Amino acid sequence: MPKLDLSAIPARTGSSYPEPYNSQMQGRSQQALGDAGGLSQFGVNLVQLAPGAQSALRHWHEKQDEFLMVTEGTLTLVDDMGETTLAVGDCCSFPAGDANGHHLVNKSDALGAFLVIGTRTDSEIGWYSDVDMKVTVTPEDFAFTRQDGSPLEDT
Repeated sequence: MPKLDLSAIPARTGSSYPEPYNSQMQGRSQQALGDAGGLSQFGVNLVQLAPGAQSALRHWHEKQDEFLMVTEGTLTLVDDMGETTLAVGDCCSFPAGDANGHHLVNKSDALGAFLVIGTRTDSEIGWYSDVDMKVTVTPEDFAFTRQDGSPLEDT
């Protein structure tokens, strides 16, 4: 198995969220390790969070499992049960269909990082716990809407 050269894998910053949510992802970067290694059945990303940054909006997936492991620093898991401090080596799992909205926040003064592994499916619906938004993914595209399916622009 070929060793991946992390220094050769570009880091992507920001998110695919529409504004004003994309701006809230400052200080977050990720490297698509699974893509770089040619994986097709599951995704693997190394995510770095600067102090004060968050991994995503709190969310959950209908069809996709997620697993993460902290690899650097101290991060805080925020989910429906509250806040949990995570240290290097701590792991979390989020089964598909479990409506426990979650994300990680770096409340420390140092860089934090985690490895996240998730199922890849042709279609998916992701729900956002703290904002009126969902994402619908199809093989062709993805779209953010309000949770009732109406356009985000409508007030």
